[in-house]
Amino acid sequence: MKISSHTVAGMLGSWQEGPGPAHQRLSDRLRLLVLDGRLSLGAALPSERDLAGALATSRTTVGAAYRTLVEHGYLATRSRTRATVRLPGDAPAERRVGASPAPLDLSVAAPSAPVEILHAAFATALERLPRHFERRGYDRYGITELREAVAHWYRRRGLPTTPDHIMITNGAQHALAVLARTLLSPRDRVVIDHPTYPHAIRTFLDVRARLLPVAMTPSGWDAAQLGEAARAAQLAYLIPDFHNPTGMSMPTSVRRGLRMSCPTVIDETMADLALDGVRPEPFAVHMPTAISVGSVSKSIWGGLRIGWIRATPSLLERAEQARLATDLGTPVVEQLATAALLNNRQTSRPEALRRLGERRDALRRALAEHLPHVHAPRPPGGMTLWATFPDPIGSRLAAIAPEHGVTIAAGPRFGIGGAFERNIRLPYTLPPDQLTQAVRSLARAHQALTRGATGSHTPAPVA
Repeated sequence: MKISSHTVAGMLGSWQEGPGPAHQRLSDRLRLLVLDGRLSLGAALPSERDLAGALATSRTTVGAAYRTLVEHGYLATRSRTRATVRLPGDAPAERRVGASPAPLDLSVAAPSAPVEILHAAFATALERLPRHFERRGYDRYGITELREAVAHWYRRRGLPTTPDHIMITNGAQHALAVLARTLLSPRDRVVIDHPTYPHAIRTFLDVRARLLPVAMTPSGWDAAQLGEAARAAQLAYLIPDFHNPTGMSMPTSVRRGLRMSCPTVIDETMADLALDGVRPEPFAVHMPTAISVGSVSKSIWGGLRIGWIRATPSLLERAEQARLATDLGTPVVEQLATAALLNNRQTSRPEALRRLGERRDALRRALAEHLPHVHAPRPPGGMTLWATFPDPIGSRLAAIAPEHGVTIAAGPRFGIGGAFERNIRLPYTLPPDQLTQAVRSLARAHQALTRGATGSHTPAPVA
């Protein structure tokens, strides 16, 4: 796949800002695009001349950046062909002997597994599994027990729902991909929060949709701008419940007044993670036409790959046909275990939420002590802080942070066009002592960055 120079220039954003030579800044930013998955493996980059023209810089700068990436294993070159994206191989075993400890990982927002309740849920699932042996095991809607449990989860929160409104999927990401294939055609426009969940951006780009970002304000969502953008779109994707990455929750007054003229997908994966006060009501209470997506990956465990779509039966019929292109159903044992968890109301456990709230506050205290110039509002729920630095250093900080003992997700992962360079996302899912250690490491990385350091470590994928 060839990538145009203008596409790469848009991804790079404000790459020229910051200390150090221009070719180093350019190679650092291109490398992060590779590691973030925004430049796909095997993709052919534009020629040095074309990219230099699109970036309004010299061909010498682009050539030096490309050579740096080749030397570090991020590009492959052959005579008379474009440079193609690759990843460097693993280090030989002898190089790993005596290596420094693995960095603390703040790039992924995911809970640790609640061992006891998961064990009990799977024990229940195994007891009930024989009831399904006479069936074929291929059910693109999901088993009745789990569809009823999900419907009851909505009913308890004030939204009338029946199993006919539910399709079980292999996680919320799969649900979103099925909906994208069902509802979108190439070049259709999709309204998104800006910033937003990075894998949602990738899902829409994979079906060749065009994104219409609507900026989040310091106080949240701009209903007027969302409504205006929706008039020019074929779909909207919003995260009103403890938004990823900011952690904000859309007020009831905004939910009531929001008018969207296109189909609207609501991501509810964080809905059970209310840390201050009660959890929000389902968005579809105020917008009955809303299409809801949920999962247990954040409220229980990421390894339990169960999600769902709540929509009208007619839309689910269309989604069933679109799903045929990727899979034939969701594993039965995992569905039975999730049904047990939902029926026992274990997706919103007071002790787990209390512990998560303590970790949120511990992370903010550590930031106030070690990085006092960083602004990180206290979110009412979810798993992450959206931290803002005075200067646009997010990508460069992510590049060198692992060398100081921590991996982070830079702000541009959560937007388009190179936006959010002043931001990083910081999950608070680790124990308080590890969060404090991670912030100390981040402060050391920031100090090194102000001295002009660069890095070449491979950050972990974001979730």
